[in-house]
Amino acid sequence: MFDKLSQMMELKKQAETLKRELESRTVELSEGGIKITISGSQAFKSIEIDPGMLNPEDKQRFESQLLHCLNLAIKKSQGVVMERLQGMAGSYFPGLYN
Repeated sequence: MFDKLSQMMELKKQAETLKRELESRTVELSEGGIKITISGSQAFKSIEIDPGMLNPEDKQRFESQLLHCLNLAIKKSQGVVMERLQGMAGSYFPGLYN
C-alpha cells in the first residue's frame, strides 16, 4: 500500500514538473503568411501576419487562413503534450501506449 502511495506522490510531482515545463515550452507554426507561437499549455504567445495578407479584398481568405493556422498550432501543441505524457506514464504503466 505504501509503495502505491509513494508512486502516486511521485506521479503528482512529475505532473507538476510537466505543467511548468509545458508552460515554458513554445511551438511555432508558419503557414500561408501567418506565424503563430503557442505554449505547450496552449496559450497563444504571438501571431505575426505578413502585410500582404492584410488586403481588405482578401478578408475572407485571411480569416480562413488564420483559423486554419490556429487549429494547426493547437494540434501541434497537443502533440508535444502527448509525447511528454506518454513518456511519463510509460514508466509507471509499461505497454500503455503500444
